[in-house]
Amino acid sequence: MSLPPTASQTVGPYFHIGLPYEGGELLVDPDHPAAVRIRGTVTDGEGEPVPDSMIELWQAGPGGRYAHPEDTREDVPLEQGFSGFGRAAVDESGSFEFVTLKPGAVPAPEGGTQAPHINVSVFARGLLRHLPTRLYFPDEAEANDADPVLSSIEPARRATLVAVEEEDGALRFDVRLQGEAETVFFDV
Repeated sequence: MSLPPTASQTVGPYFHIGLPYEGGELLVDPDHPAAVRIRGTVTDGEGEPVPDSMIELWQAGPGGRYAHPEDTREDVPLEQGFSGFGRAAVDESGSFEFVTLKPGAVPAPEGGTQAPHINVSVFARGLLRHLPTRLYFPDEAEANDADPVLSSIEPARRATLVAVEEEDGALRFDVRLQGEAETVFFDV
């Protein structure tokens, strides 16, 4: 006798209980002279907020080196005390905010250079796996045009990965999970 497969379980709703941690959205002190504020919202295909979600960041420091044992480039400086990792729970309005440093350019896997970017992971109820994406910087147009990952995306969708500078100097990076203007996610 063969048994039919069981229904898949979805992730959550536990993000606000166990995964966020104190200070996870502050990768640097907000008073740091090079601090960059990144804010955004997570919305579903209907444009409604997804409050039970979480955003993770992983990035290189300003010199372009990751605080990770596999990045052994000793000629590239590490930012002291900067881990490059952050995590923020999304609030009831679907909003999140980070304070970090702008990363430097990093080597591309097949040679060349990648534009300064932040690796972003989205976790939410209903997802069996996180959704990986990237945030690129609006003041890096030339580097963005040459970036091998960003240039592999059809031109009309690239804007979903480039943050927008707001009047107060913060960067806005909204994540749309489905539908019109859906954020580009990567299959990694």
